[in-house]
Amino acid sequence: MEIQDMRTYIRGLLDIDSNDISNDILNRFIGEGYDQVVYSEKRWPFYEVEDTFPTVGNTSDYDLKSSSTTLVTNTNGLRDVAALRTDDHIVNYIGRDDGDLVYPLNTSSSGDVWYWSDWAEKVRLYPSPSSAQTIHVRGYKKPAAFGAGSVDATEPSDFPEPFHILFATYGAARAYEQQEDPEMAGQYYGVFARELDNLRARYIDVPTPQPLIMNSSRASRWRSQSYMGDRLRYSWE
Repeated sequence: MEIQDMRTYIRGLLDIDSNDISNDILNRFIGEGYDQVVYSEKRWPFYEVEDTFPTVGNTSDYDLKSSSTTLVTNTNGLRDVAALRTDDHIVNYIGRDDGDLVYPLNTSSSGDVWYWSDWAEKVRLYPSPSSAQTIHVRGYKKPAAFGAGSVDATEPSDFPEPFHILFATYGAARAYEQQEDPEMAGQYYGVFARELDNLRARYIDVPTPQPLIMNSSRASRWRSQSYMGDRLRYSWE
């Protein structure tokens, strides 16, 4: 659904026209619904991206979130960083305290990057890279704005089609509020919440072969011999 289709749907439900609620107001209502869905989950799978950024010699901190200029292809910045690697090895995540303990700020250590931490929307690399090298990053990009300011023929960026009706349904709930009908507003908001739960269950899931591991830097399932010694063991082994 494009944004003008959502407005038509809402006006059809309420039997109103643009004299009752303007396009701009309806766009803002639809945008509120979009934001509700976007920020109900931190890691929607359709926001998964891969990108690279170049390091600078003796520079530890890199802005991959609020600034998109560091990244090579992702023009919207990252909402969350999932993993980093160089061309030949994985860069392991550690806490900022651990990183600053091993690599104190009052010492100058540089070399190949082996660890990273995340704080204040910046990635810090340990040790500081001694020269320029390419870091590969996997993460979740920031969503594009939708609703207020959107022109006709615009669709909600990246969201699969089953989500589109959700934004219109939320907009209908807000429109009923504006028309001073709290009972119908509550009913449509209830529909919105139920359908969001259904879609979240469909799109947010841990792959069945992969166990869910919380608060661990060693989250890989398959670790064999000395390099990957902690793989999952089965009952017949």
